[in-house]
Amino acid sequence: MTDGATVPAFRRGVKFRFDTVREAWVLLAPEKLFMPDEIAVEILKLVDGARSIDAIVDDLAARFDAPRDEIATDVIATLEDLSTRGALQL
Repeated sequence: MTDGATVPAFRRGVKFRFDTVREAWVLLAPEKLFMPDEIAVEILKLVDGARSIDAIVDDLAARFDAPRDEIATDVIATLEDLSTRGALQL
């Protein structure tokens, strides 16, 4: 299980950007394209290779005035899923 002090980062060759053709945020990895949902987009916008999972959770909990525990569950699940798929390193 990932802990809150872990600092997620995009793997080499992975880009997170707004695709004007699709009019959506996309995560481009070598030979892969991910179209994250709205929750994942907000999480990925905070992945900078310096910010810890706890800092990401704190930011989102404050911004959306949501319970920290619920936000933490979503953040960790999203980051672990993208790590398993090879887009992020934890």
